[in-house]
Amino acid sequence: MKTHHIEVQKFKAASNSSTSGLMTFKVDALVKEREPVEGIEPSTLLVMTEANARVLMALLKTQLSEMDTRKPKSRHGRHG
Repeated sequence: MKTHHIEVQKFKAASNSSTSGLMTFKVDALVKEREPVEGIEPSTLLVMTEANARVLMALLKTQLSEMDTRKPKSRHGRHG
């Protein structure tokens, strides 16, 4: 498995697909391969400033809200 260090510079746009349930974020980012640390499970790191983390949170809330408004009313409030 290849591991990377992804440093978000700027979030540019967000969109979602209610049919596939996927969210897409357009970002400017620095991406570098990262050597796995011996003895630790290899992982890719996603790094961002506090300001960009706050932008991501706002974008996530907006996209989730849009997805919720497109769901059929019968699915809201169901427990299962």
